[in-house]
Amino acid sequence: MTADLRHIDTWLFDLDNTLYPIDSGLGALTEPIITQFMVETTGLPWDEARALQKRYLIDHGLTLRGLMDHHDVDPDVYHARFHGVPLDGVAVDGQLRAGLARLPGRRLIFTNADAIHAERVLEHLGVADLFEDVFHIASAAFVPKPSPLAFERIIAAHDITPATTAFFEDAERNLAPAAAIEMTTVLVGPHAAASTAPFVNFRTEHLAPFLNSAQVKETP
Repeated sequence: MTADLRHIDTWLFDLDNTLYPIDSGLGALTEPIITQFMVETTGLPWDEARALQKRYLIDHGLTLRGLMDHHDVDPDVYHARFHGVPLDGVAVDGQLRAGLARLPGRRLIFTNADAIHAERVLEHLGVADLFEDVFHIASAAFVPKPSPLAFERIIAAHDITPATTAFFEDAERNLAPAAAIEMTTVLVGPHAAASTAPFVNFRTEHLAPFLNSAQVKETP
């Protein structure tokens, strides 16, 4: 069965591991950079720094938020570490562009990453022109998903009506606050099929086929 999304006129997309698959290898390149930054900032050995990194991710929704709260880290200094990460492993998929282009209404990126990283990835994928805006971590005043406040801020910034909005994410827990305000939620990735979360409306391993087959509102 194809997803019935004919009521949707605003399309929110997470960026990393959602617009492109998790097996791209980009995450494997960035993880050690984060851990090295943790080592340099905290003075902890690698394994302890990595454990703290994961704790901050769980407790704060984003490692950076924990670093800002507990170590007074400048987010620009942190983000600069990732701006040279090669994107060679991220495959460009023409079907993704076709799937996005057929969606009626507004398309927005909603990411915990920074503006420069988002721009690099979108340009690499060849879909930057299809999005009205990128709501990045600085746009949310460094309040990351899954905080309900991050959702409040993107709704206010873009005058979003949750009931006619679909949100696509690879992180299941980030969909819970979206569902709580009546957004339609779509879990993306290899783990999606196994999800039994009641707040997930649709599940798909690959984004492009889902977008190309979904029922959407016909435009005049």
